[in-house]
Amino acid sequence: METPETLLITLTGKDRPGVTSAIFSTLARTGVEVVDIEQIVLRRRLILGVLVTVPERWELLHDAMTATADELGMSIEIERGTGDNRARPGGRSHVTVIGSPLRATDMAGVAGRIAEAGANIDRIERMARYPVTAIELHVSGAAPAVLRTALAAEASARGIDIAVQPADLLRRGMRLIVMDVDSTLVQGEVIEMLAAHAGCEAEVAEVTERAMRGEVDFEESLRARVALLEGVPATALDSVYDSLQLAPGARTMVRTLKRLGYRFAIVSGGFSQITDRLAADLGIHYARANELEILDGRLTGRVVGEVVDRAGKARALREFAADIGVPLDAVIAIGDGANDLDMLNAAGLGIAYNAKPMVRDAADTAVNVPYLDTILYLLGISREDIEAADAAAGIVTPAPPV
Repeated sequence: METPETLLITLTGKDRPGVTSAIFSTLARTGVEVVDIEQIVLRRRLILGVLVTVPERWELLHDAMTATADELGMSIEIERGTGDNRARPGGRSHVTVIGSPLRATDMAGVAGRIAEAGANIDRIERMARYPVTAIELHVSGAAPAVLRTALAAEASARGIDIAVQPADLLRRGMRLIVMDVDSTLVQGEVIEMLAAHAGCEAEVAEVTERAMRGEVDFEESLRARVALLEGVPATALDSVYDSLQLAPGARTMVRTLKRLGYRFAIVSGGFSQITDRLAADLGIHYARANELEILDGRLTGRVVGEVVDRAGKARALREFAADIGVPLDAVIAIGDGANDLDMLNAAGLGIAYNAKPMVRDAADTAVNVPYLDTILYLLGISREDIEAADAAAGIVTPAPPV
C-alpha cells in the first residue's frame, strides 16, 4: 500500500473563540481529509496542529491557510511529507509527577531518566495546579516496570512523587479502592486516642510506632495495647469518633470515584466500632476491622474473634474483589504501615500514603503530600474534572490550605 502524502499545518498565536472554526472552514474548501489533530492552550496561547491529506493543487491550500492565519493575527507553518504519525512503540505508560512545588529541575530529572530508559514522551498534560502541581506524561518505548524502578530513585532524590501505570483499558474500568484507616483515611491512630482515656497514651503510642515499622508482631502488639484499655468506658468510643479528623481530600476522593462506579472498602487493624460508623458516614461498601469486647459498658481489654493483621488485610482485599467480580489488577490499595504491605502487594496498584520508609520502598508508588484526593490525579482525573462534577451537584469542592 502506497504511503499517502500529508501536510502538517501548525498554527500558533493568541487563543480566542472562532480560531479553530476559521481554520477548518478554510480547509473545508480544499476538499482535504483530516488525518490527525492536536491542540493545546497555555496561558491563552494556542498551538494547533492539523495533519491532512495533500490536495492536487496544494499551493492553493498553502495560500488560503496563510491568508486565514494573517486575518487571525497568528503564525502558521505548513510542512509537506508522507504518512501519518509513526506508531508508538510498545511499553506505553502513564507517568504522573506530583510536586509541591514542582520545579523545572525536577522535570529535567524525570525527562532525563525517561530518555535513559530508551523511552519517549508522547504527550504531556496538567492534572492539577492546586493544592499540588500534578503533571501526566504519556510515555512509550519502555516497560512500565523498568520506568517505575528508574523513576522511583529520581522521586526519592528530588522529594517529589512519581507514579507509573501501564496505559491500558483497566484504568478506564470500574475498580475497587481498599484503604487502611488510621493515619490514612483518618489522621492519627484510634487506639492512641482511646489510650488517652486510660492514661496510657505514651506507652501505647510507642508500641504502635514499632508495629508500624514492622519491628514487632502486629497481633502480639495489638493484644498488648488493647489490654491496657481494660476498664475504659464504652462511651469513650463515641468521644473518639466525634473527634476524628479525616485526611484532607478524603470525602472528595470517595465522592468523585463513586460517581464513576468505583467500589470502596476500608480494612483496618483498628476497631469495628469506629470503622463501621466511618463506612456508613462515607458510603463505603465494605469494612473489616477488629472488634473490641465490651461487657457492662466497659472495654474488657480483649478483642473478639480473629485479629485483622497484615495477612488478614490482604485476605479481606481478595474477598471483596471476588464479591464485586473484579480482578486483583483492578484493585487499588492505599496504606501507610508495615501491616499494609501484603495488601499493597496483592493489589494491581499499591500506594504508600505518607508511609514509613520500608513501605514506600515496597509499594508500586508513593504519595507524600497530605491530600488523599491526590490519588485521583494518578487515575487521570484532573482537578478541573473534580470541581466541575461537584459544581454540577451543587457542591463547592473543599480547598485545603497549601
